[in-house]
Amino acid sequence: MTTTPNLAAGKHTLAALFHHEAAPGVLLAIAAVIALIADNSLFAGLYDRLLLAFVSVTVEDVGIEKPLLLWINDGLMAIFFFLVGLEIKREVVLGKLSSLRAASLPAFGAVGGMAIPALIYVALNAATPETLSGWAIPAATDIAFALGALALVGSRAPAGLKIFLLALAVLDDLGAIVVIALFYTSNLSLGALGVAAVGFAVLLAMNLLGVKRIGLYIVVGLVIWVAVLKSGVHATLAGVVVAFTLPLRGREGEFQEGESPLEVLEHVLHPWVAFMILPLFAFANAGVPLAGMAVSDLLAPVPLGIAAGLVVGKPVGILGACWIAVRLGWASLPDGVTWLKLYGVSQLAGIGFTMSLFIGTLAFSDPGLQSAVRIGVLGGTIVSIVLGMSALAWALRERPAAADTRPATPAESASE
Repeated sequence: MTTTPNLAAGKHTLAALFHHEAAPGVLLAIAAVIALIADNSLFAGLYDRLLLAFVSVTVEDVGIEKPLLLWINDGLMAIFFFLVGLEIKREVVLGKLSSLRAASLPAFGAVGGMAIPALIYVALNAATPETLSGWAIPAATDIAFALGALALVGSRAPAGLKIFLLALAVLDDLGAIVVIALFYTSNLSLGALGVAAVGFAVLLAMNLLGVKRIGLYIVVGLVIWVAVLKSGVHATLAGVVVAFTLPLRGREGEFQEGESPLEVLEHVLHPWVAFMILPLFAFANAGVPLAGMAVSDLLAPVPLGIAAGLVVGKPVGILGACWIAVRLGWASLPDGVTWLKLYGVSQLAGIGFTMSLFIGTLAFSDPGLQSAVRIGVLGGTIVSIVLGMSALAWALRERPAAADTRPATPAESASE
């Protein structure tokens, strides 16, 4: 049949699209746009009712009942944080953060990239103490979105630039996890925390005893998630705690790539998180009604603080901290990376999106303030993408063929 080759070609093209590095970021953007359209159309009521519909899971008289929105934010996002925990552990033990030299520059950048946006937000919200709890919102970076944007420039970006952004984003996520644990926890239940601690001890013992059965880790992990959910600590942190206990050694007790429980789970979960969980989160949290919105709403302390933190604070903090580290000899720029290229990825780190929206749900319970958070995050993310991609396009521009036959002058090298 003549349609068979076309069908096979279509499947191949679709598979290639989903395997592209930029696919998760593009899908996140599409989900956010759909949410904005839904919340500003005839479907706005249906959109709100869907997210507020209660879903319960009960066994006898014991169970959990939450709106669908919270099942996404507390349940599915726990899986996202579980994957983040797996990635952090692998990078620290075996990957790009396993040596002090490799981790030093992105580590300095991550600290500056979290501190300066937070300070900008606090400065712009100093006159409204009730909004100061959102200081951590612009301090976060969306790994999938930022790496997806960088992937759009293709092979022109030096490997060192991609490694820097990945390591920076991983450390940024680790910082966000610490911030959530320390500053967005209240009304602690010591009994529930005790159950979670016992579960954590069991997982550590299983790791030390060489247990490799993934199912056992998942069962105990679910118990820990429920306990943390009831404890007052945000439930997503349970995912990180469980991830850190997963073995990174294979059956023979060696570091064999792709054979350890940690790497198996990371491989299995990545497409589910990238192509289902994060887009669902974006769809559930990016909707904001735009009717009647005025310029004054965009310049209110919360959205302005978030947008300024992402657009200005991120690159200033990252570049400033990296410049100081290089100047003092504590770190060095990766091969093929110039300061202009570093500015480009530092600006892409201003894509807060998923993590910023998530922290915003923890910082504010008032619907009006949550709408302000979404405006600030979406605005700051869009501007950061435009500025970052423009800088990279200029820094990575192709030179004429004739220019490749002679060495670059000092002035040309400096301009890169």
